Amino acid sequence: MELNKETALLETVLFLESEPLSVKVLSNKSQLSEEVVEKCLDNLKEKYADENSGIELSMITGGWCLSPKKEYWDVLKEQYGTKREGKLSKSAMETLSIIAYSQPITRAEIEQIRGVSVDNMIRLLIERNLIKEVGKKEVPGRPTLFGTTKEFLKLFRLNSISELPKLDEEEEDRFELAR
Repeated sequence: MELNKETALLETVLFLESEPLSVKVLSNKSQLSEEVVEKCLDNLKEKYADENSGIELSMITGGWCLSPKKEYWDVLKEQYGTKREGKLSKSAMETLSIIAYSQPITRAEIEQIRGVSVDNMIRLLIERNLIKEVGKKEVPGRPTLFGTTKEFLKLFRLNSISELPKLDEEEEDRFELAR
């Protein structure tokens, strides 16, 4: 059972959608069973694994989507990346890294690690929807805790935060200062 038409249908749904979709959502949109969707996804993975393909089937934020292969995206992202994304400054990237690796984390803890005020960086990262408030710390004053968003995962093409590159011991020690 090759499922050629079903695979083509699923490929079309993935092409038309801008957000990653779970197997269940793909099943609903394509009106195919979840088992058939899974087989079709396997067919698409095989199809896009070919070196002649510039796109791949990616699992991002718990859903499937079509995306450019990394080697081609690295060449083209300046031209095709969302204008809103813009480049993050070194300070913004450092603040975002601290939040990603140490979340949930308070503003004061970030400042303790960075050694400078992070008010503007926090504001910028919230505006770009890369971080969000995720709760309050159970200490006097109940400071806000920050964590990363699905937009962060999409920007860095991660399925979950556990896919972040591992830190070496020196980097880990630096990130532990606030704890």
